[in-house]
Amino acid sequence: MSTVTSVIQERRQTVTVLFIDIVGFTALVDRLDCAEVRALQRDYFSVVSEVVRACGGIVEKYVGDAVMAVFGAAEDGFGPEAAASAVRAGLSVQEALRGRLLAGRFPVRTRVGLATGEVIVDPMAAFDGGYGMISGSVVSTASRLQAYAPHGTVVVCSATRQVTDELIAYQELPPVSVPGKPYPLDLWRALQPQTAPLASVV
Repeated sequence: MSTVTSVIQERRQTVTVLFIDIVGFTALVDRLDCAEVRALQRDYFSVVSEVVRACGGIVEKYVGDAVMAVFGAAEDGFGPEAAASAVRAGLSVQEALRGRLLAGRFPVRTRVGLATGEVIVDPMAAFDGGYGMISGSVVSTASRLQAYAPHGTVVVCSATRQVTDELIAYQELPPVSVPGKPYPLDLWRALQPQTAPLASVV
C-alpha cells in the first residue's frame, strides 16, 4: 500500500456528534422574505461554526437551521477530552446566542443534542468542509436527541455522559422513546464544565 493510499484510507473510530437547531425555525421563516432568511442563517451559522472550530470540532453540514459537527475524528484518536469539548461547544453556542438578535432583528432559542459512538471516518471529506465525512447510527441518534432536548438546553446520550462524567456536570432526565430505536434512550442534560472531579459523597 502506498503512502498516499494509507493517508486517505477510511478508518473506524469513536467520535462525538453534535446537532443544533433553532426552535420554531419553520414558523419564523414562513413570515420572512428569503433575503431575511439568508441574513439570519448567515449570522447563525457564523456564530455556531466559530464556536465549534474553537473547541476543536469540524462542521460536517448545514441543513436549513441545523448544524452537525463532529469531535474526535482526528487520526490521533478519540478520548474524554474530545467528547467534553463537544459538550462545551454546545454550552458555549447556547451562551453566545442567548440574547443575541440574529441579523440584528431576530431573537432565537436553540436546542443541542450529542451522541458518542463508532463511525467510519473519511479523512478526505474533512478537507472539503467535512461534508459526508462520517457514517454510522450515532449520527441519527444525535439528531433525534436534539429533537427531544428541552428548549435552550444541551442533552447527551449515556455514552457521552459516561466518557465525560468527570469533566462535565449533568442532570439526569427521563428516558425518551425515539422512533426507529428498539428501546428508550437515556438522556442527560449538560449543566456546566467541572474544573475538577466531583468529590465522593460520604
